Amino acid sequence: MTLVRPRHAVRAIILDEADRILLCRLDVPRPAGRIVVWVTPGGGIEPGEAPLTALRRELREEVGLAIEADPPHVWHQVVIDREHTEGHDGVINDFFLVRTASFHPRGSLSAAELAAELIVEFRWWPLPDIASYRGPDLFSPRDLATPLAALIADEVPSPPVRLGL
Repeated sequence: MTLVRPRHAVRAIILDEADRILLCRLDVPRPAGRIVVWVTPGGGIEPGEAPLTALRRELREEVGLAIEADPPHVWHQVVIDREHTEGHDGVINDFFLVRTASFHPRGSLSAAELAAELIVEFRWWPLPDIASYRGPDLFSPRDLATPLAALIADEVPSPPVRLGL
């Protein structure tokens, strides 16, 4: 199936000096019940906005991180799901690698604005904790540990790695 009305989004794989990844916990209402998903910071590209401009905006808003250099594009993901984002039949996520020192995430959005975006928590995750996680929450991508391990071990792929759901 091809996406007819995709939502284009950018996401940052933010790795600190210990190779921990910063993830946002989303509490997502669905017709079949709520799901909780850990995702990388980022969001939709506004009409007329360049992807890296959108990434910089999203990082300032959500986690308070300002990036100057253009981070490398490392992953590409297409998710076909009519329930994923209202008004769209799926999402196209492009992921960029941002290496930085650990920091306390606090962006320009208020707690209410973050909640409106379904963000309820931020957490730095070590790769072994993601790989061994057996709780009820999901990760996006579902098998986050595999491409993350490859990214940490091999650095920047060329071309970007295509991810599944």
